[in-house]
Amino acid sequence: MNVVQSVDSVALLPAYLAAGTAVLVLVTDLLLARPRATVVVAALGALGTAVGAALVGAVGERRTFCVGADCSWIFGGRAALVGAVVALLTLGVLGLSVPALRAGRSPVGEYCFLLACSMTGGVVLGAAGDLITLIVALETLTLPLYVLVGLRRGSLASAEAAVTFFVVSVVATTVSLLGAALLYAVTGGLHLDRLGTLLAERPELRDLPLTTAAVALLLLGLAFKVAAVPFHAWAPATYDGAPLPVAAYLSTVSKLGGVVALLAVVQRALPADQTGPVLALLAVLTMTVGNLVALRQRRTVRLLAWSSVAQAGYILAPLGALALAAGRTGEARAAAYAAAVAYAVFFVVLELAAFAGVTALRPTGADGGTLDDLRGAARRHPWRGAALGLALVGLAGLPPGLAGLFAKVTVVRALLDGGAAWLALVVAVNAVIGLAYYLRVTAALWAPTPTPAPALPGAAAAVPLVGVVAVVLAVATVAAVVLGVAPQLVLDLAGR
Repeated sequence: MNVVQSVDSVALLPAYLAAGTAVLVLVTDLLLARPRATVVVAALGALGTAVGAALVGAVGERRTFCVGADCSWIFGGRAALVGAVVALLTLGVLGLSVPALRAGRSPVGEYCFLLACSMTGGVVLGAAGDLITLIVALETLTLPLYVLVGLRRGSLASAEAAVTFFVVSVVATTVSLLGAALLYAVTGGLHLDRLGTLLAERPELRDLPLTTAAVALLLLGLAFKVAAVPFHAWAPATYDGAPLPVAAYLSTVSKLGGVVALLAVVQRALPADQTGPVLALLAVLTMTVGNLVALRQRRTVRLLAWSSVAQAGYILAPLGALALAAGRTGEARAAAYAAAVAYAVFFVVLELAAFAGVTALRPTGADGGTLDDLRGAARRHPWRGAALGLALVGLAGLPPGLAGLFAKVTVVRALLDGGAAWLALVVAVNAVIGLAYYLRVTAALWAPTPTPAPALPGAAAAVPLVGVVAVVLAVATVAAVVLGVAPQLVLDLAGR
């Protein structure tokens, strides 16, 4: 038997570009020792990775590292979408980090290298075709974040956040690996499509207690990564203790990676009749708890963190339709998977715009502050305040934030098509609850300030707008508007 596999380097090009960016950043920092050159190399590498992912995805699905019909690397339309979005989000976060890097808050070389390594994991994750590649890619995405969260010099809150994130993530990874090992013990397979075929063709395997335990452990381990309730407690403390750009990365790229991993195993490997009820319960708990707790938050980043928890519930909601027979038909399942991916893409773009707005309104290197610090900010800085307001309105699902509106409509439509009208009602009720805190923050941006502006931490004199932050804020806002005008483009790519 021939054990030599042919390698399709074109299919692997996005991963080559992402990994090459990390290496080039390291070499540039070592040889030139010029922070600006290091940042430029990282930025060009992220942009090149996005372009490479889009070009490879445009030529159709490509597979490599295959044994028969089972492949460990499958790069199609959805993988291209994930790879391009991850690279562009990394580029945006790098732009938000420039003021703090200039101020010496973090070592430039290490910071850019870790971001590039994490980006590599995100790009690989979208194309993973087996459990080993999936979990290794997810950990490659996550491991650098432990360091990035605690990389801010002289910050006790940052160190505490890093330890919290590390401990919880290690537990989540252990649970996921145990689930994957048990699944291998039951089926003897690791490729996602092979697992799905074996469990579908052999009902006796699904009835084994070991299979139930494996499915539960794998799902719960991945639920940690998306901060689904009750595995969410790490998120608010970690986001609030991390530097603002790193919190933005956690809320966007890390969240997207968790969603992609969870969707991969649910769509291709695990039995829908077992995963559906679990996902429906997780969705209801996550969106409800996230929204209710967000109502009481006074710190800006904690509010965004709890709203991110709630948004994870909306992302999981379409998958909850798998609990019903009507939701497990071919057409209903395809709509549910596409809705989950599309909502995740809409969400991360709006979330990046929200964090960019907060970063632009806060002093360089400062944390997110409190909601009172943002009071009247749009009166002092109209364009920045308007961009932040548009992002918040979009997250709430109201016009003119059409991206957020279409995202929620997509989820509700997928649930109705899958016969899960009760879950669609829960989504609608939670969307109304979410309006309370999103609109409260938006209204505070234009509210009169009770004290003179110079006395506020976010006063005009203390918040010079660095050009690159303005560019990131503008691009993220424009992207949110464009996606709102042409949502079908994302849905089509997500459905491939």
